[in-house]
Amino acid sequence: MSVKDATAKQQSVSSLEGDPRTLRTLNEFAVDLIAIPSEADLFWYVAQNVVGRLGFVDCVIYKATEDTSELTQVAALGEKNPFGRTIINPLVIPFGEGITGKTAQSGVPTIVDDLLKDANYIPDAQPARSEICVPLLAKGKVVGVIDSEHPEIGAFGAGELEILTTVAAMTSAKLELLSEAERSHQRYNDLVKTHAKLSEEICSRKALEAELHAARKLEALGRLTGRLAHDFNNLLTVVSGNLELVEAYYGDPHSRTYLQDANLASQRGTRLVADLLAFAQRARLSPTETDINAVVSGLCKLSFMPKNIELQVELTPIEATVLVDRGAAKSALNAIMVNSVEAMPEGGTLKVHTDIVGRDPVSRVCLPKDLQPGHYVKVTVSDTGIGMSPDKLQQIFDPFFSTKPASEGRGLGLSIVQGFMSQTGGAVVASCNAPTGTVMELYFPISK
Repeated sequence: MSVKDATAKQQSVSSLEGDPRTLRTLNEFAVDLIAIPSEADLFWYVAQNVVGRLGFVDCVIYKATEDTSELTQVAALGEKNPFGRTIINPLVIPFGEGITGKTAQSGVPTIVDDLLKDANYIPDAQPARSEICVPLLAKGKVVGVIDSEHPEIGAFGAGELEILTTVAAMTSAKLELLSEAERSHQRYNDLVKTHAKLSEEICSRKALEAELHAARKLEALGRLTGRLAHDFNNLLTVVSGNLELVEAYYGDPHSRTYLQDANLASQRGTRLVADLLAFAQRARLSPTETDINAVVSGLCKLSFMPKNIELQVELTPIEATVLVDRGAAKSALNAIMVNSVEAMPEGGTLKVHTDIVGRDPVSRVCLPKDLQPGHYVKVTVSDTGIGMSPDKLQQIFDPFFSTKPASEGRGLGLSIVQGFMSQTGGAVVASCNAPTGTVMELYFPISK
């Protein structure tokens, strides 16, 4: 380098260090760094708002891969950036190749006065004669490179190096902050996911424990009810038999009236025993191959429907039968339909629909959780009545539950329907019918 060139570079350093615009640009950069939200915004800001305003006619910023094997162009200034903030076919430089790659490999800034005399120079689309490269270092690791070329020989000196090194240091510090913020955010998300999973597992465990407790309680109640029903039925048999004998031998009209009342009470007790056995899933059923569509059709034809209630029956063609006690199935459907009618004192629509479920993946997912995978005939009874609140809906199958006044509600209610369906291998499900009313679904397993 000649004395003249050295003098010119020294003047360049002095002019850059004393240039108010340079100091103002660096000060603004230091202030704006706080608000830059991402790596991409940082790289473009440095290229366009910092390096460009410091008098560099060209700037390209590269980001290193995690394994520090390649550099990828992420921002550019001047003729190398004709598309705003979009890089078309970003340049990729392996570590150790060319001036930029060697700078990344060594982690040491590089100034080349004459590129044509440097064997490492890789000619660009825009010819240049001098180049400056400054690495971006974060925790001792090269994370990128700031590169600038100039069409004139010896365009970069100590002043440009000091300024670009300062910019690189500030950029690297911000990259570390962004990286730490990202790690903190990821750790926070991981903690949130872990907490959510833990909460879900706790809730699931509590729900399973509650279901197990309810199942055990119901099983114990069923055993008690079944034993009580059998013993009580034996007593009723003796009582009713003796009443018949008394009625046959004594013809006093007054005593006959008393005996008839006693017989009526005995018959009611017998029906109550039958309900108890159904609830306890110990009823004596006589299952036969049954066409549910025929059961529904016959029941709807015989049922008395008030004039203010419209009955809609939709029977899907079902080429399958279910193995069920036909009389008990008819009684269960009738009980549900009667409840639906009573829930519409001001009138409404009662809809009965049959279908086959469990054959396709969608309907299999919608099966009640208590059912075994398989094919079922589903009978849906929906009304537009007054409906029930969610808490009452959960109690609908409890023994003796009723929404009627105490003087009107009699018997075990829908618990006998649930017991019968369970004993049959099916299920009954209750839900709300938006906007008003209740939906009851009965699932009968198709016989194989």
